[in-house]
Parts: sequence; structure tokens; C-alpha cells
Amino acid sequence: MLGLTLVCLVTLVLSLPISESSRNRLIGLIGLLGSGIIAFSSTTVISNLMAGILLRVTKPFRIGDFIRVGDHFGRVSERGLFDTEIQSESRELIAIPNNFLISHPVTTIRSSGTIVSITLSLGYDVHHSRIETLLVKAARECGLEEPFVHILELDNYSVTYRVSGLLTEVKWLITARSSLNRSVLDILHSNGIEIMSPDYMNQRRLSEDRKIIPVTVRDEPSEKPVIAEDIVFDKAEQAENVEKEKQELIGKIEELESSLKEASDEDKEHINKRIVEARERLKVLEQPATELSLDDPVHEPGVRGDVDKPRR
Repeated sequence: MLGLTLVCLVTLVLSLPISESSRNRLIGLIGLLGSGIIAFSSTTVISNLMAGILLRVTKPFRIGDFIRVGDHFGRVSERGLFDTEIQSESRELIAIPNNFLISHPVTTIRSSGTIVSITLSLGYDVHHSRIETLLVKAARECGLEEPFVHILELDNYSVTYRVSGLLTEVKWLITARSSLNRSVLDILHSNGIEIMSPDYMNQRRLSEDRKIIPVTVRDEPSEKPVIAEDIVFDKAEQAENVEKEKQELIGKIEELESSLKEASDEDKEHINKRIVEARERLKVLEQPATELSLDDPVHEPGVRGDVDKPRR
């Protein structure tokens, strides 16, 4: 819009019924005015504007992606010319200046999957082959694919292990990390292995065969467990769904317009109606995010009903 405004202004000057010398003076004045605005305005505003344009060209991330930059981590919920908004794990909305995103490394979690891992220290009294087998089993039981274990360090009093696995559905990243921790605890304790990570100090007198393992309780939960991602990343999830539907509507409109050329007179009326519905829905989706309600139906043109929630 800024570029279009400048072009229209120059075109208007060129079309004025004035002499060529006066026209050149006006164009020179516009150029001088623009240069003065850039020179005397805030460099932060201009740098953020240029950074926003660069981010739209390079596309290092999309709406709905998990990103980490500096001390900030969350899902992208909005992209603007001056700043980018992410939703953190505590459901806070953080506006990050685009200049900060350009000048700092940005880590983007791939939508095709990411590695979830945890690190823990165990004693030298248990052979590493047994530990590796149990940790791989724990990763598989919590839904991770292709799990593997690395021995990171041989400390003075313990061995540091890291168990990792592939999470294909990155939307459930927070839950997956918690599930892996829970699964490791259950597997190691149920097999009689104490977790002394990183150090353990106990002043009580215990028998030599006494192990510090809590009693396993597997009572059925009284109510349905809460999925953290459903609450934490609500705005980022909505923004991603809106962006997906906009792309689907644009493709649907193009498909309907191409089929309109070969359709019969009877079908043209029906196709035109579907095109109008799709365009009306597209106008609604192009409103600012603050004007869209979380309860707005998200559906394809010609199909009524809410969008299906992501399968867990």
C-alpha cells in the first residue's frame, strides 16, 4: 500500500495540466520530502519496516510455526510489517520487532516433525546396555518414533544419558515432552532402577537392599486430562486455521472460475453462487485477527459446519 500510494502520487503529478518545468519541480519536491522523512524519522521504524518486507520475501517461518529467538519461544500468531506476534507457553502474546528477528538467529521447528529429548544422570552400578533398552522402550510408549539414546558424559559419580525420539505432530510438543518424562520415570522405577540425577543426599539410615523408588499407582483418572496446547496456543491455532482456509478458498475460487468457462447455462448460476459465497467468506477471513471470533465457523465454500479439530 505504501508503494502504491507513492506511485499514485507521482502519476497524479505527471497528469497535472502544468508546464514541464513546474512538473519537474513538484517531482523533485516529492523526492526531497521523501528523503527528508526517511532521514529524520526514527531509524527503528524504518529498519523494522525493511525487516518486515525481508521476512515476507525470505519466509523463514509461517503462521502457526514454533519458533525460538533469543529468550523467546512460542507459536507465531500474527505477522506484521513492523513486528511479529508469538504466543508463548504461558499463553502470553509477545510482539517481537522484525529488526530483532533479522539480527538474531531464528530457530523454526519443522512442520514435518521435531526431535523431543530429555537428559538424566544414572549411577555406574547399572550397565549402560540395560539403561539404553529401557529408555528406548519409554520413548516408544509415549508415542515417539525412531527413538535413540546417547551417552553424553561420564561424570565422577554418574553417567549422563539423553533419550530422543521423533515427534511427527509438532502441535503437541509440550505434551510430548511431559509424556516422555513421565514414561521414563515409570519405566525405570518399575524395573528397579534408582534415578540419582544429578546428586542425591540422604541422612537417613537405610538397609543396603532398600531402593528409593516410589510405589507405582496406576489409578484411572477421574476426568478427561487437559491438553495444554488446546489452551496455550489458542490464538496461534486460530491464525493457522484461518491462513489455511484462505489458501483453500483462493484455490477453490480459481478452480470454479476455470470450470465456469466450460459449464452449461444451468450450471453457471450455481457456480457463480459458490464463487460469491467463497469471496464473501474470504473477505471475512481478511479482517484483522482481533475482529475474528474464536467461535467463527471455518469451512469450505458450500459446506456448512465448523472445522474439525486436530486429531490427537
